[in-house]
Amino acid sequence: MIDIPNYKNMTSKTIVFDLNGTLAIDGIVNDEVKELLIKLSKKYNIVVITADTYGTLRNEFKEYDYTIEIIKNTEEKGEKAQKYSPYIAIGNGNNDIEMFKNSELSVAIIGKEGCNGKLLLHSDIVVHNIVDAINLFLNENRLIATLRK
Repeated sequence: MIDIPNYKNMTSKTIVFDLNGTLAIDGIVNDEVKELLIKLSKKYNIVVITADTYGTLRNEFKEYDYTIEIIKNTEEKGEKAQKYSPYIAIGNGNNDIEMFKNSELSVAIIGKEGCNGKLLLHSDIVVHNIVDAINLFLNENRLIATLRK
């Protein structure tokens, strides 16, 4: 649990990630992100929900014990994420909006693929890249400093 003064007590044990534009660039997850996910998985359950645009998801995470869900449409992403409530959502695209709406906390990534403008309206925090996003949860005082009132 993370107690953010005058904001909320977060109880999430799961972080739901989008893949492309969030964890991966052009379908590839770099080694630094994989190492950070290993550290993060000691504190949170890791779930990746994606349309898998590049078809690389299973190969990128074949060595890891993360929950993987491949979707066919945007509505399905929000529904799949809801199974993990309460959860934290991290993404960058239009198809992440429903996932963000139902999350306990949402983090938008403005990375090399950019970020959907409408998604920003549903974000609690906006960061430049996935490394910064993961480090918020590895060093929870960063969350507190950003969100406390």
